[in-house]
Amino acid sequence: CKILRCNSEYLAATLGLRGPGGAICSALRSYAHCTRGAARTCRGDLAYHSAVHGIEDLMIQHNCSKEGPTTTPRPRAPARQRLQAGDVCDYERSFVSRHGRAPSYQHCAAFGDPHIRTFHDDFHTCRVEGSWPLLDNDYLFVQATSSPVAKGSNATVTTKLTIIFKSMKECIDQKVYQAELGNLPAAFQDGSATGGTRPGGSSLLIREQVPGQHVEICASYIGTTIAVRQAGRQLSFAIRAAQEVAEAFGPEQDLQLCVGGCPRGQRLSRGQRGHGRRLAEAAEALCREMLPVEDLYFQCCVFDVQTSGDASLALAARGALEDARRFLPSARRLHLFQ
Repeated sequence: CKILRCNSEYLAATLGLRGPGGAICSALRSYAHCTRGAARTCRGDLAYHSAVHGIEDLMIQHNCSKEGPTTTPRPRAPARQRLQAGDVCDYERSFVSRHGRAPSYQHCAAFGDPHIRTFHDDFHTCRVEGSWPLLDNDYLFVQATSSPVAKGSNATVTTKLTIIFKSMKECIDQKVYQAELGNLPAAFQDGSATGGTRPGGSSLLIREQVPGQHVEICASYIGTTIAVRQAGRQLSFAIRAAQEVAEAFGPEQDLQLCVGGCPRGQRLSRGQRGHGRRLAEAAEALCREMLPVEDLYFQCCVFDVQTSGDASLALAARGALEDARRFLPSARRLHLFQ
């Protein structure tokens, strides 16, 4: 199913466009044409059907006709070699046998407002509303959907996460995991908790750490572990990914918050809160109890509690710090300051 390529081409064509206009309609017609070409192989695929319905809504919203000019997709990069065979469903063992050393790992997280810690240790607070890709590579697609934390607020929180593990011939069937507020399942959408019936199906496992609050997905076939948490009225995401996997994407997959952070126009300053000194002091006192080091996680905690008035959001920053402590390859990179 090539729907993720269609999604990437549409995102690339509309990046930087604002408001209605012919360019948006041309991009939507190209998007629709791409999905029609994928209809036979994508039938029954969640991402495909979501895209088809989304295109129809956007065509109506922008008053676009079905006939007219289309955009020319960017030329695709030469095909990259996928992970080599060997112990193909045990990434670490395969990597050691190929390179004679342990693989390198990268960490990304999205929590609270949302705050994004990228694979390169950049830290952004975002106003992103709607659905945005955290990851879009040859092995994983992760999309976060955000909504305003309060009516009229620029601040948003993640309310839905969709994670697609793309099929890998020797190891797993394609699996989709979806979490929403109040529903943190310990299974994929098809009801299973593993990668399927292929020989390496057990190399993808879901483990429930705390019912309704914390789930971990271990994808040992690609050297990746994902943590999904709910704290208060928000969802958080953290990943430890093999560097080779995190970097397995081409120029048509250039919009990934875990790679490039938030687009500049979507970034918020954590210093602009303006909710009164008393609330600020209370937020700082609460976050100091949760987070002993006054680093960027502490700043994010204060921002979230002060902006929302919801003390439970302090748990989001603490959970993100716990995930970073486990997922980062070096303890020296745990605390970031700005």
